[in-house]
Amino acid sequence: MAKEMKFRGKSIEELNKLRPEELLNLINSRQRRSLKRGTNDEEKKLLKKLKEQKEGKRKKPVKTHLRKMIVVPEMVGATVHVHQGKTFEPVMINEYMIGHYLAEFTLTRKKVAHSAAGVGATKSSKSASVK
Repeated sequence: MAKEMKFRGKSIEELNKLRPEELLNLINSRQRRSLKRGTNDEEKKLLKKLKEQKEGKRKKPVKTHLRKMIVVPEMVGATVHVHQGKTFEPVMINEYMIGHYLAEFTLTRKKVAHSAAGVGATKSSKSASVK
């Protein structure tokens, strides 16, 4: 039997029933400070779209540039396409992401892949023919 996920001793159903003030006491101080300032219009619009997606009213993927958005319990179960500078990367939100920023789950830098050394880059390349 799978173990039920708990966030700071509360299940996801209990977290959804909490008032916003009670939720603030469970998350870290940096995120708490950000949420105390309130949500702006763009964040409210994103939450509305995610709610529609979970209810099945929205077929298109929810795309966002809001990398600083903090994952709250009502977002769990939704899929968000987060902008990473050039493309949108899909992120499936689960219980373990509560209290983290969306940006933490989409990397903006790619792995550096260098090719072979050019002519003159090493001493051994001097002897190579340049045909």
